[in-house]
Amino acid sequence: MGNRIEHDLLGSMEVPKHVYWGIHTERARHNFPISVAAVNPYLIRAMAQVKKACCMANAELGYLAPGKAEAIVRACDDITGNALGDQFPVDALQGGAGTSTNMNVNEVVANRAIELLGGKPGDYALVHPLEDVNLHQSTNDTYPTAVKIACINRLRTLSENIASLQGAFQEKEFGAVVKIGRTELQEAVPITLGTEFSAFAEAVARDRWRTFKCEERLRVVNLGGTAVGTGLTAPRDYIFLVIEKLRELTGLGLSRGENIMGETANADAFVEVSATLKAHASNLVKICNDLRILTLLGEIRLPPLQAGSSVMPGKVNPVLLEAAIQSGIKVMANDAIVSDAASRGTLQINEFLPLLAHAMLESLDILVNIDSLLQNHVGQIAADEQACRYYFDRSPMIITALVPVIGYEEATALITEFAAGDERNMRAFLERRLGSEIIEKIFSPEKITALGYRNYGHDTKGK
Repeated sequence: MGNRIEHDLLGSMEVPKHVYWGIHTERARHNFPISVAAVNPYLIRAMAQVKKACCMANAELGYLAPGKAEAIVRACDDITGNALGDQFPVDALQGGAGTSTNMNVNEVVANRAIELLGGKPGDYALVHPLEDVNLHQSTNDTYPTAVKIACINRLRTLSENIASLQGAFQEKEFGAVVKIGRTELQEAVPITLGTEFSAFAEAVARDRWRTFKCEERLRVVNLGGTAVGTGLTAPRDYIFLVIEKLRELTGLGLSRGENIMGETANADAFVEVSATLKAHASNLVKICNDLRILTLLGEIRLPPLQAGSSVMPGKVNPVLLEAAIQSGIKVMANDAIVSDAASRGTLQINEFLPLLAHAMLESLDILVNIDSLLQNHVGQIAADEQACRYYFDRSPMIITALVPVIGYEEATALITEFAAGDERNMRAFLERRLGSEIIEKIFSPEKITALGYRNYGHDTKGK
């Protein structure tokens, strides 16, 4: 379809005629064919919101002509509406602290605005990527601001999905299903399946609270600080107004940092938030592995999702739980990347924000998606009361519930007697020795789940 010629500091270069990006993006495409992973689309949309806020502030203060500003605003709206999603080809792993992404957005906005004004892409006399779209900005304040906006938006979605997953665990009606608990992969004490699932719900509830709260760590931004946080090259009235415009556009409680140099040079806020994502990932790995064990034992039944083997007919595997565990491992690995990238910033800027942003937003996307899938999956889990009762009745460890009644020594003697004989049903053995009435009472769901024991009305110790 032909090319157009564009110019920059390094000289001239051909750019495809039909695209909205320009020479800076084209150079980045050739410079960074690395990971085949594109810049996260939520970051691109957040960048467009930042550009729109900057344009609105510049227009209100008279730094941009109204017609030009209107075209830029409309172009930004096209990007946030995902109408130009194929115009951002730069690799997520890029040098320059995000400059290639910033220039990609500048060029797409400019060329789309040019088109809206009746021109053709590359006619920068109408709208210039740097002189107009990037007016009073630098990568160093727009890019980290956009990363924070993108993360906050995804955190809000994640918090909602975690809440749904919490609800899925809480809604399981397993309170009357008595079973044996396990510690260190050995049978332990009587519990109910309901209390087991309530523990899952409680862990997820903590994740929900942490995720909801950590948004506030990202609300302080450095927009208006330009290159290093001193505001050099930006007028004072713009610096104070632009954050107001951005807050209005995003609906987020953003504020300008009191020490913008500190906000520009340091990325520790992302490390703190990433740690919260790691905590949630850790809980997901633990919970999903527990569910796999309960499935192996037959105490719960998972909804079947797909045939599990190409050679073993009838095999069905816990594939979604396995995918969730892998997702958690990936998020925990990304947390290490975020921490490392944040620590490697030098002096007034962090050069490694593109990697940090990619890892952080990838973790958010992964958790948003896996929580949604798990919520539906958990909702379809069924209890197998017969299997739970089978393990419960045969476990010598159920005698622990009788220790307050008969004492430790007598309980040990009964276990020894049980092990020496041919009996395989511990519950039936105890009913013969102690009576079915007391056994029914002590092993009821209400007694098993009560916080502490009370007088059972049958105390062989005389207490």
